[in-house]
Amino acid sequence: MCAALVGLEGHLVSVEAHVSPGLVHWVVVGLPDAGVLEARDRVRSALVASGWTPPQARLTVNLSPAGLPKSGTTFDLAVAVAVLAAMGEVPEGVARVGHVGELGLDGSVRAAPGVLPAVLGLRRAGVRDVVVPAAAAGEAALVPGVRVHGVATLREAALLHRGGLPARRAPEPVTAPSASQPDLRDVVGQPVGRRALEVCAAGGHHLFLLGPPGSGKTMLASRLPGILPDLDDEDALTATAVHSLAGTLPGPVLLRRPPFEDPHHTASVAAVVGGGSGLPRPGAASRAHAGVLFLDESPEFRKGVLDALRQPLEQGVVEVQRARGSARLPARFQLVLAANPCPCGHAGSTVRDLRCTCTPQTRRGYLSRLSGPLLDRIDVQVDVPPVAVGRWAAAADGEGSDVVARRVRGARAAAVGRWGGAVRSNSQIPSPVLRSARYRPSRAVLAPLLAGVERGSLTARGFDRLLRVAWTLTDLAGRDRPGEDEVAEALTLRTTAGAA
Repeated sequence: MCAALVGLEGHLVSVEAHVSPGLVHWVVVGLPDAGVLEARDRVRSALVASGWTPPQARLTVNLSPAGLPKSGTTFDLAVAVAVLAAMGEVPEGVARVGHVGELGLDGSVRAAPGVLPAVLGLRRAGVRDVVVPAAAAGEAALVPGVRVHGVATLREAALLHRGGLPARRAPEPVTAPSASQPDLRDVVGQPVGRRALEVCAAGGHHLFLLGPPGSGKTMLASRLPGILPDLDDEDALTATAVHSLAGTLPGPVLLRRPPFEDPHHTASVAAVVGGGSGLPRPGAASRAHAGVLFLDESPEFRKGVLDALRQPLEQGVVEVQRARGSARLPARFQLVLAANPCPCGHAGSTVRDLRCTCTPQTRRGYLSRLSGPLLDRIDVQVDVPPVAVGRWAAAADGEGSDVVARRVRGARAAAVGRWGGAVRSNSQIPSPVLRSARYRPSRAVLAPLLAGVERGSLTARGFDRLLRVAWTLTDLAGRDRPGEDEVAEALTLRTTAGAA
């Protein structure tokens, strides 16, 4: 048995082999792609290198269910073991064991992208024993409730099934070592930007930073992961599985720190959202699951890329449709957009040598590349003005990431205690709960937000998002309910960049 990956979901695939009289010919059926079809040659060479003579007859390998597309090289080991079972070299009980791995021509068993989600799929299907490459045994061991057997060669796999090779104990799951994070203390000035960063970290909100070049937008954005709390077990396993499928997992480790993805503005829709030829693959949005997706110079991104982020911002998943099938990939991330006020970046500058050279029409058209529906999904939007010349030579005197992170953890704990375990942050509060009589602030407190809705400057979605930000400000202040101060600050954090 093996697992076919459709997005991040692994589906059980039964691998059968049958030897029949006829001309020497190997056939693989069951909707395989080119990578699976090439397994015929890899398996044949691996058998010879391991000391077996391949069947000199017609060999049919069936991958069932036949209607499910199969792709990749992780079927090699399962196909080879099925062939050995048809030859009588291993017992038929191998049909109850999962096999995931790529074969080398010398009979070695090699790791391939997607081992972790494949083992997760096998576990959901009831498989309790899996044979994987020895190099990927630690990664597979991250899945609880599965006995992992690591093998280095095809002959070792055969000996394991014959009972002649003691099962190797899979290494204990380990957590990825925390990489050195840039410290918030390095940021000079920018009290509003620092406050916005703390609020977004505490509530899981999206952020838009608007300011001229060199004002510190990228510095602020890159320090957001450092003040976010560690991932819980569910998010850690999902994020690790995504990076395993994408081939970006740094070894057999469990990712506990929130990931940070910052694709270049020339990236395509498939690179950011996911896709590619054949079955869809994870993009930067999925690799940023439970972490931060940072789009620097966001107006320079293609409009299609930016608008494709609307669905995952609302639903936390990416649905990619293809002719051969569709896939759902997790994509619950915090989006951080950074932009200059105009193409030259100096709009609004009072410095004579830095006067804006863009025409009014150019300035208006530049930020309009960020569509209204996209910006309406961004909870916090602030200006990041240039740092005063007198502060450049001064040492940074703001709080460090460790101090801010403690407040963030306290605010998140308060939110979980109020809303329950299903809600990890205030940004995930369902609108019906948010507007219920139990949690809805008084009409006097909501007056500024209601006035914005009546003027048309605030949508119903924007109303809910600002109310969620107000709850985050409440948690940071250690209070029970949002008051006028929290609502007023939430509105300020939302409208500053828009006013620019």
